[in-house]
Amino acid sequence: MPMALRVAHTLSALLLLSGPLAASAMAETPERLPALNAMSEQASVVGVSSGGYMATQLAVAWPERFSGVGVLAAGPWGCSQGSLNLALNQCMQTRAGQPALDRLDARWAGYKRHDRVGAREDLAQLRAFIWYGGADDVVQPELAELLAKQWLGWLASPEQLQRVRNQAAGHGWPVQLREEEAVGPQELGNCRQGGGSHVLACDEDVAQEMLAWLYPERDASISAATSTTTSTTTSTTTSATGELVAFDQSEFAVKGLADTGYVFISAACEEGACPVTIALHGCQMSASAIGDTFVSHSGLNHWAASHQQIVLYPQADSSLSNPQGCWDWWGYAESLWQKNPLHDTREGVQASALMRMLDRLEAAPVMSD
Repeated sequence: MPMALRVAHTLSALLLLSGPLAASAMAETPERLPALNAMSEQASVVGVSSGGYMATQLAVAWPERFSGVGVLAAGPWGCSQGSLNLALNQCMQTRAGQPALDRLDARWAGYKRHDRVGAREDLAQLRAFIWYGGADDVVQPELAELLAKQWLGWLASPEQLQRVRNQAAGHGWPVQLREEEAVGPQELGNCRQGGGSHVLACDEDVAQEMLAWLYPERDASISAATSTTTSTTTSTTTSATGELVAFDQSEFAVKGLADTGYVFISAACEEGACPVTIALHGCQMSASAIGDTFVSHSGLNHWAASHQQIVLYPQADSSLSNPQGCWDWWGYAESLWQKNPLHDTREGVQASALMRMLDRLEAAPVMSD
């Protein structure tokens, strides 16, 4: 059965958001990433740690393709400047001093002269959300504050940025688990220590807060519609369901990508016209490392189900050059002969692969006989 038809068939079953659904997504044979005719003007990209760095890289490279960006536990764009040494000693810790924003702005200007990043006026129109923990000992909190300062220099108005600091939180993605979510204590730590998953049991639904900020009109309109509909109606039922689907990532193969990715499709998105949020895990947070903890329990799927959203969960893979399965924010995936790797530009191999995935979701499905 073609993937587009298979998705339509399975969505009609109105599966639950976690539990057996997550297990089936992890176990099923990946198929082709479907074309879903998603909205091309309201895409967003969010990420944590290395995924946060990559989220900013995508937004800066293609600002015309996004309406919003959300970054958790990461520092300024361009921070590593293609150097692992700087990544470790200036972009996670500051043993080599803090990154200089004026130097990073000059890096951006150099890229712009060669059309390797988007236009400043497109960057200025985005909405941005930045979250960080005051007790983060992996990426020091002052680096997230520098990222906020960097975004304030790009945005048309400071009102387009929301910055949240949880003073007690450590490094990771904070969640507020629901009663129906069966996640054991071994999968989560407390708010300061994220166990082995870097998913933080902070009783804080950062996904809800972030996506409501990035999509204020959508959040308001969907919430108003839901509040006037009883729980027994069809529209309310479908707005609270969806499916997590495994897809074959090998057709987008570049260095550092895993063979399988995941996409959550709200039941209401069967007919298309839903925005896409690209959600990027951090180091040691891929499905091969922590199972479905991030792709099923980040809170993104719950918001997406009730607000008619598609969430794309691309997956990075570990290797000798990238043992922790991080997204490429220092240049490891680029050609070894390059003096200055272009990982943080439109020419970056991982960034280009992620955009091809977005292109696929935004394309119209091809119906077969």
